[in-house]
Amino acid sequence: MRRRLAPAALLLPLALLLTACGGNASAGTDTDGKGSLTLNVGDQKGGSEAILRAAGELDNLDYKIKWSTFTSGPPLLEAVNAKAVDIGGVGNTPPVFAAGAGSKITVVAAWHGTSKGDAILVPNGSGLNDPAQLKGRSVAVAQGSSANYQLVASLKQAGLSLGDVKVKYLQPADALAAFTSGKVDAWAVWDPYTSQILQAKQGRVLTTGDGVTNGLTFQVAAPSALKDKKKAAAIADYLERLRRAYKWVYSHEPEWAKVWAKETGLPEEVALAAVKRTYTTRVAVAVDRQLIASEQQIADTFTSLKLIPGKVDFGKFVDTRFNGDLPASVSAPRPSED
Repeated sequence: MRRRLAPAALLLPLALLLTACGGNASAGTDTDGKGSLTLNVGDQKGGSEAILRAAGELDNLDYKIKWSTFTSGPPLLEAVNAKAVDIGGVGNTPPVFAAGAGSKITVVAAWHGTSKGDAILVPNGSGLNDPAQLKGRSVAVAQGSSANYQLVASLKQAGLSLGDVKVKYLQPADALAAFTSGKVDAWAVWDPYTSQILQAKQGRVLTTGDGVTNGLTFQVAAPSALKDKKKAAAIADYLERLRRAYKWVYSHEPEWAKVWAKETGLPEEVALAAVKRTYTTRVAVAVDRQLIASEQQIADTFTSLKLIPGKVDFGKFVDTRFNGDLPASVSAPRPSED
């Protein structure tokens, strides 16, 4: 029988792992496949590489995939803009900030899932029981991340604005340390961090993004890669493999959780909780007009807050060529087992 870790120990592996990334990216040392063409893929720990490997979708590649790992979406998209990465996976908000900065990025694929793993967490001993009580309190969040918008939207629903709270912009590793040491009153974050805190009994959910945010996640490519016929073909193949991998996970949750735990250093029970709460709810959807409108709303929100300079036309940052016969972006996600 596997020894059960004490709560504090549950928090350590991922924190150390992300700190080792230097706050941005680790070197792309892992390479899969063979051939003369290399697709540079940006990832987050427990992301695309983990799910593809668990599903066996990295077998029989006739091109190479070189992986680079990032702590969150914004630095990953900086690498896409710099052409250091050809494609990578992010949440619903980083592309908006990248577009607002005039970055060269293109959304090429999307998944729709529940937002139960996107949460505002508070310590167990906190007296906060309603988002409206966050007024005047300190909240940690990664700037430009999906959690950044979830915080804004949740505050708005509670009758508050971002200016009503003391925002501490911290990347996940630093935010985790601040949260567990009591230096912030709340933490707006996503899975697997949500599951990590809950499984370790170091905090509880104040509110989630379910019904508040759009639940979309994206694969975002560099325009230069899309203009390269060979790389564009590799991207099409990569996206098909990723879509198949998500379908595989629906009926193989424990198998993927085991691989994911190995990839991240998280205990298997934390990984499995995140898989059930968040990752197996995602269904592949089209990059369509409804998606563009939903992202435009996020962009307009941040423009009004003066966190994005000027108006963003999100429709100029998408490519629909990889949609195939996928369902509309508003299609219902799979039910969460949480």
